[in-house]
Amino acid sequence: MITVADPAVDTAGDAREEEHKVEPPVPSDEVAAAICAKFDDAIFHESHGQPVVYIDRAHWAEVATLLRDDEQFTSCMDVTAVDHLGDVERVVIDGVAPERFEIVANFLSHTRNRRIRVITEVPADDTTIASITPVYVGMSFAEREVYDLYGITFDGHPDLTRILMPDDWVGHPLRKDDAPARVPVTFKGDPGPR
Repeated sequence: MITVADPAVDTAGDAREEEHKVEPPVPSDEVAAAICAKFDDAIFHESHGQPVVYIDRAHWAEVATLLRDDEQFTSCMDVTAVDHLGDVERVVIDGVAPERFEIVANFLSHTRNRRIRVITEVPADDTTIASITPVYVGMSFAEREVYDLYGITFDGHPDLTRILMPDDWVGHPLRKDDAPARVPVTFKGDPGPR
């Protein structure tokens, strides 16, 4: 017996899918709106009253340049990473394809008295992203720290070397799959490691 799909059923199914599609939120912040207008794949989200924009990592340095040159964000406060390996309570934002790592930067405009957070996803099998040190020179040490502790490579960084761990250290201690080990620490006046 051959069954033929009823077109009326398919149309109703399509209508239900259309009803359940979630439109990305309209940015309530004009800086976030400017980023979303320039980069079609940008997703706006608000977190604890702060505007957050999720962007594709290919646009990471471009967004930093846009914020500095067009939006008067003269300071990048920090760059850090998050390792979501085994994170069962992770908040997933509609329209954002979650990856193992997220790179997070917080930008500040003294002129506008405003902050904005920019986040990008970085997959575990390709942990390279553009450096924003050429745009915000003060991020050199923050990017080196992320490189040292998470193993994220910042392409175009002028001196991407370890900053906290010894040069011969194997691994990246803030990765959730890095092997925990006891590191002997000798304190002043201590006879030796225990």
